[in-house]
Amino acid sequence: VRYRPSTLNTLATLKSTMANDIIRPSQEERSSHYKSGSIKRVKLVNFLTYDAVEFMPGPRLNVVVGPNGTGKSTILCAICLGLGGQPPLLGRADDARLFIKHERDQAIIEIELAPKLKSDGRPEAIHVIKRVIDREKGSEHGKGKGASTYFINGHKSNLKSVQELVGEKYRIHIDNLCTFLPQDKVGNFSGFDKQALLLETEKSLSGHLYNTHNDLIELERALQSSGTDVASIQNELDKLQKENERLEREKELMEERESYIERLDLLQKKRAWLVFDDKREEAKASKERREELKKQKKEAEKGLRPLAERHARVEGDVSRIRSRYKSLEVKSRKDAKSFQEIIDKMDRYGDDVENELSGYATIEAEQRQAEKMVEKQRRRLEEIEEEGSSFPPLEEIERTMKQSQNEMRGVKADMSREKTKVQGVLQQIDEANDQKKGASQQLDRLKDDKKLRLQRLFAKAKNVEEAYKFIDQNRKMFRRPVWGPIAAEVQPNDQGTASVLENHVSQATWKSYVVECKEDYDLLYREVREKRKIPINIITVERIKLDQLTRMYSNERMELLRREHGFFGYLDETFVAPNHIMQALINRHNVDKVLVGGDAVQHSLDRKDLIEFLSTREAHDRRPGKQSSCFFYTFKNETFKYTNQVSRYTGEVGSDVQNILAAKLLKPGSDPALKDRLADTIQNADELIAKLQPTVDETKAVLEKMQIEGQSIALQFKEAKRTKNDYNQYKMKLTNQRDKYAEAQENAAKDNDREKARRVAKIKKLVENSISMSENAAKVHGEIMKGTHSLTGVKMSENDLSDSLRKLTDELTEKQAETAELTQQYKAADTEYNQRKDILKKLLKEAENIAPMEEWRERLDQDDIPENLEGVEDALDEAENKVNSIAENPHVMRHYEERKKEIAKLQEQLDEAGGEKNMKRQQLEQKLDRWESSLINIVQDVNKKFSAYMKEVGCAGEIRLFTAGADTRGDNEGDNVRYNFKDWGVEILVKFREASTLQVLSAQTHSGGERSVSTIMYLMGLQNLMSSPFRCVDEINQGLDERNERLVFKRIVENSTLPAGSSNTDHCGQYFLITPKLLPNLDGMENENITVLFVFSGAHNFNSCLDWNVDKFIEDKKNFLSQEEEDDASNSHSKGGRRKRKSR
Repeated sequence: VRYRPSTLNTLATLKSTMANDIIRPSQEERSSHYKSGSIKRVKLVNFLTYDAVEFMPGPRLNVVVGPNGTGKSTILCAICLGLGGQPPLLGRADDARLFIKHERDQAIIEIELAPKLKSDGRPEAIHVIKRVIDREKGSEHGKGKGASTYFINGHKSNLKSVQELVGEKYRIHIDNLCTFLPQDKVGNFSGFDKQALLLETEKSLSGHLYNTHNDLIELERALQSSGTDVASIQNELDKLQKENERLEREKELMEERESYIERLDLLQKKRAWLVFDDKREEAKASKERREELKKQKKEAEKGLRPLAERHARVEGDVSRIRSRYKSLEVKSRKDAKSFQEIIDKMDRYGDDVENELSGYATIEAEQRQAEKMVEKQRRRLEEIEEEGSSFPPLEEIERTMKQSQNEMRGVKADMSREKTKVQGVLQQIDEANDQKKGASQQLDRLKDDKKLRLQRLFAKAKNVEEAYKFIDQNRKMFRRPVWGPIAAEVQPNDQGTASVLENHVSQATWKSYVVECKEDYDLLYREVREKRKIPINIITVERIKLDQLTRMYSNERMELLRREHGFFGYLDETFVAPNHIMQALINRHNVDKVLVGGDAVQHSLDRKDLIEFLSTREAHDRRPGKQSSCFFYTFKNETFKYTNQVSRYTGEVGSDVQNILAAKLLKPGSDPALKDRLADTIQNADELIAKLQPTVDETKAVLEKMQIEGQSIALQFKEAKRTKNDYNQYKMKLTNQRDKYAEAQENAAKDNDREKARRVAKIKKLVENSISMSENAAKVHGEIMKGTHSLTGVKMSENDLSDSLRKLTDELTEKQAETAELTQQYKAADTEYNQRKDILKKLLKEAENIAPMEEWRERLDQDDIPENLEGVEDALDEAENKVNSIAENPHVMRHYEERKKEIAKLQEQLDEAGGEKNMKRQQLEQKLDRWESSLINIVQDVNKKFSAYMKEVGCAGEIRLFTAGADTRGDNEGDNVRYNFKDWGVEILVKFREASTLQVLSAQTHSGGERSVSTIMYLMGLQNLMSSPFRCVDEINQGLDERNERLVFKRIVENSTLPAGSSNTDHCGQYFLITPKLLPNLDGMENENITVLFVFSGAHNFNSCLDWNVDKFIEDKKNFLSQEEEDDASNSHSKGGRRKRKSR
């Protein structure tokens, strides 16, 4: 077996005896005392604090003692997990892989159970249960369900088989707090309500009691359900009977409705024949009117013919005279047009003569104007020729331009060489800037740790995410800012700091929100917790006191801690957070008093002086005793936490050491090494840019100078080019002016006499043409006057004929309208008659179809049938109203018969349900008699013991059976008996002060110590009644004062070490009591049924359990005591007195 600090070093069974010879039971005799299902052996490998250990508990009371953090509770964890229990039962974690020792891949738990005995007293086969937990198995983000492998006696098995073996064969109930009470579940026991306490008690005493209780609950529920069934069947039966009565009334109404439907049908047939008779009379009248209109139409057509012939003759005369008038009118317009055209030509000839005369008069003036223009163009030509004297020679201008072009080419070549030289440098700078920009962007993304921590936190706690969303969306509702969750607001300096901070601060605090006033606290609690039912932790920080911090150590001592012991500073100096967050962490977890250090701290610890140094108060601190402390440090890439607590009993400092795991919630969002590489990339890029920038600046200055020189040369070239362009423009202007001067001279030299002769000849020709046009105009005017006279005579004849035609037209139109109206009336009468004849045929056919006259004549002539159409219509309305007043229900008869059958069937079910209910009531009474009597006896027995035990510690107590008001029993005839078995429970009533009264044990009323005393006394009262072969209680004595702790321990010893009965295994079973301490001089520790399991660590521990020899230790102790007694006797004789024996 390999051991290291914080492992179980020694298992010893000490038997105190004053005999000279040490009597120790043999292994076979010792094994015979184990009750079936007790734990004989436990072996652990890589489990929590243990590398490898194997120990054998005693068959009766096992007291496991040792300092905090050394692995006492680990034994209970191993028992729970090894026997098929799951991590949630321990209240520590929800994944079995978390119980594997740090930096190990696999943990092994092996438990050997005491076998059952056969009828002949021989033991059955021993069962060894083994559980192997593998870190690599199971889902990465799951609960580790697939990470465990189970073995029974070396053969691979499964969880279900292990649980069946443990629970059914050996009656071990790991999930029952009455038999298995881990350290993290002690508070849960006193939090049970009376119903849960009864169920847990039943399970621990007898599976039969618990199962019977469940059966009674189900039977009562079934009885209530069956009672409800009987009532519902009876209600349904009454309902159907009432429904059938209603159906019977509806049936009678349906019969009445049928009689009215028959009368309605007869009236409709009668109405069909009466309508036919009325339409037949109307058709006869329509025929007579048609014949009268036909006769009037023929007489009107006979008188219309002569009038139409006379109208046609007059109409022909008017047409002919109008044609003659139109032809004369056309000729007159034509002559008038010709006359106007002649007059227009005469006017144009007159205008042309005037124009020619005017042109003749202006020939002399034009000659004088041309001579003036020649003189003007000559003077302008002289001015332009004089401007040319200011230009330099063209050869000089071109030479200047060529020289400037050559100089420009040289400057450009020099600039190109400089740009080429600097281009490589600029490219390096651009590449460095690109690298810097990319690294900066990536670094900015990696630095967004708050967002990453929020994502991790929300993935584990949905309620925190829901609360965060509400706060983020409603920040305007609050008076002051709301901070949180706290895990998202802090920024550790590095990964190591994140691990330290995450371990020191509780998970509940990391998920908390911080408000700055009570009003915001009330608002947030009401809106999130009460209205939306979202769990939320809220911390109120109204005042910031960061500038008033009182450090635990003075500046001088802190400087000494830094210099000689390797501490860096306080925990609150290793991270950054908003002031209110920092104040909350100081208030809740004292981060301003926790130290953080490095490797040198371990060396200081090895010198054995650091703990003493930290525990000693400074001179200015006058409080008595030592002080507690807490610090973290890193050694060989591992982080450790030391918690140094001053014992309230001894005043000495006890240390608890924990190995700190890497941060999960506060860990950086990315690899810190990657951030360092990116920062180096940015720094290298800045250095390269700074190195290359002077070269670029020098080149830019040279290029700027060259650019100025090039601009000067370009300006010189531009000026020469402009001069050349101005010279070319001058040459063009000179040529144009010379052309204008020549043109002016040519215009001044024209022949004017020939132009004058030409104009005189043209004037003569125009006058002759004008005279000819005047003669033609007189001739045309005579023709116009003659045509006007003829046109007037024809117009007068046309007017007389038109008046006659108008009168004949009016007379003819009136006659035609009269004839047309008669024709229309005849057509309408004919159409009406034909329609009435068709309707009459249709009505006759319908009447014959509905009621053939030969068949229905007698019935239609009955006295109760009206003889006129109006009477029939009234009778129809009356019959139809009667029919409509009765709702049609064609299925009423079928429903009526079906209801009768259902009523009979329900009556039969009602009789059967009553019998079944009586049978269930009898079953309930039978089970109740046995269960209630057993339960009352058990409660009375436990109450008697509990009251006596509480009296021993100076208190009072009572155990009561709560029956939820079921004080009387009902007989078999009663239907309203209520037992309320689901509400039955056990009440623990206690009184710790003389002036108070008995009160039900609760976390709200009683202190932790009071609840611990009550819990252990209740469990002691159940001790001899429990069916489980062993019980485990972890640190139940925490919070007890010395007196109560002695009394409680005495009670545990007395109850757990009672002598066996008829056989070695006839006792209350195995008991594990886990405690970090034992008071000195406890009563009962010399009992041979007590096994003390020591778990302790230190530099002087045994390297192997074989180094410890109990027999040799007792022999040496006896010799030492004998020698002391002899020395004391000698000293007393020599001094004449007696002295007390000193103990070492």
